[in-house]
Amino acid sequence: MRIGELANRTGVSTRALRYYEEQGLLHPQRSSTGQRVFTEDAVPRVQLIQQLFTAGLSSRLLVRLLPAIDDKRLDAVLVHTLENERARMATQIQDLNAAHRRLETLIALSTHTHPETVQCPSTLDEVSTDQSTRAA
Repeated sequence: MRIGELANRTGVSTRALRYYEEQGLLHPQRSSTGQRVFTEDAVPRVQLIQQLFTAGLSSRLLVRLLPAIDDKRLDAVLVHTLENERARMATQIQDLNAAHRRLETLIALSTHTHPETVQCPSTLDEVSTDQSTRAA
């Protein structure tokens, strides 16, 4: 299949597919006229690449990771790298959860039935602490 068909089937732009090729993540064949030709196997490969990018992994790491996935064997260095990535993601999740709580607090303050009686806090963390203290 040509690059346009692969793009349509995977929902990934042709520009992104060219980038994947430049980074060594995809390996299309070339027609006699120089056009990229992809096999059916390229569809799940592009989907996997997208999932790994969505997980926050870099193309540099994917260049190392994809052959290991193909071989069904991850060496200790790669496993360690993935563990570090997982720890980084856990920190990001905690940060996002904290930001979510702050937004919840702000929304609750803005929809208070008597906004004139609510003092604006100096920080949203202050309100979250006050609310959790009252709930206890």
